[in-house]
Amino acid sequence: MKKKIKVELLAPAGSPEKLKYAIKYGADAVYAGVPDVSMRARVNTFTEKDLLEAAKFVHSEGKKIFVTLNIYAHNYHLAKIEAHLKFLKKVNVDAVIVADPGVIMLVKKHLPKVAIHLSTQANTTNWQAAKFWYDLGVTRIVLAREVTLEDIAQIKKHVPKLELEYFVHGAMCMSYSGRCILSKWMSGKSANLGDCTQPCRWAYRPTCNTQLTTNNNKTQKIRKALSVDSCESSVFKTMEVEEVQSGRPILLEEDSHGTYFFNSKDLNLLSHLRELRNAGVTSFKIEGRNKSVFYVANVCRAYRSVLSAIESKKTALEARKIEKWASKELDKLANRGYTKGFLLGNEPEHGFEGQQANGDFQFVGEILASSGAEITAKIHNVVKPGDKLEIIDKEKNIAIKVLAIYNQDREEVSSAHGGHGKLYFLKINKKDVQPYSLLRKIG
Repeated sequence: MKKKIKVELLAPAGSPEKLKYAIKYGADAVYAGVPDVSMRARVNTFTEKDLLEAAKFVHSEGKKIFVTLNIYAHNYHLAKIEAHLKFLKKVNVDAVIVADPGVIMLVKKHLPKVAIHLSTQANTTNWQAAKFWYDLGVTRIVLAREVTLEDIAQIKKHVPKLELEYFVHGAMCMSYSGRCILSKWMSGKSANLGDCTQPCRWAYRPTCNTQLTTNNNKTQKIRKALSVDSCESSVFKTMEVEEVQSGRPILLEEDSHGTYFFNSKDLNLLSHLRELRNAGVTSFKIEGRNKSVFYVANVCRAYRSVLSAIESKKTALEARKIEKWASKELDKLANRGYTKGFLLGNEPEHGFEGQQANGDFQFVGEILASSGAEITAKIHNVVKPGDKLEIIDKEKNIAIKVLAIYNQDREEVSSAHGGHGKLYFLKINKKDVQPYSLLRKIG
């Protein structure tokens, strides 16, 4: 009888706090790393001491922690990486995620019993490459985001003992497998060393000093579209240009802020988890170490509910109902619009307007404790008495009303604000709220 393989929900942990929310909201494993050797140097608060404590917490919950060492290392990084690997002997990590063959050799030297996962940065797109890495000692590959469902099935067929991990949700990089040089070129900060400034999310606009020196018909059309001759129009909605050699038309869309022609929509594969599992994926990865605890918790909750439905004995109707609910919850999060990426063999859609969708739902606070109808909260955005909020817990949404607010000195106040590190006590019309629940304002 063929052994059933349990699938894994893998969540980002950009801070110790985010790590705890990921675990509490359904992740089976988390990935984290210190800034110097990780692909997230920006907005990453992890220290080596934090990793020690994080591993203890994760293992106490019966879950796993993977540590990222997936920069493209230069010679000057090697001593620091070796020192970090020696430290990781104390941490009892479940795996390390790497992209560089040299770093793999160092991991095998210093952590010979720890599983090696190959980062998506290594852009594995075919089974021969997968077999090469497997023969080198890699136990899992985080597949390139460019591979299709058919590609995944072929890789699993040819290298059946290799674990396959695939990104199912989060930001998409416009460069191949995230190996971007724009940030280094435009701001001096390397994306491949974890310090991306995300030029693909910046706005761009034509300027009046645009130089077009040739006079052929194609150039004249571009000149006319850009209003280069007169520069009378500073705002326009669409512009069509041609790629000079092929004549291929390219339509750029612009608003008053410019055009975001590098900007991809966000990945969302919630409706394809069963197909991915059947193709051979056992770890479903969420992107977002730079995102908030609110994002991490809600995305984990949505994907956990659907994965649990797939693995349970629920009827097809029940599973579809759960997926519909989870999809609506993902739609409530700020996003750039959703795409299925390359999974079905298509090019991912771009968000030329650059705007975040769904500003109707605002994250306003974390619930740290409760006693009867009073909650202790860390506030992120303003809350006032009379506000109608939603509590987001691990399983459901609960509508509440704020009846009164007290500051840390137990003085009644007219509003609660974030940014100063102090806690508030909120009297609400519900009792016994779970800690690690979140507060959301509608409208």
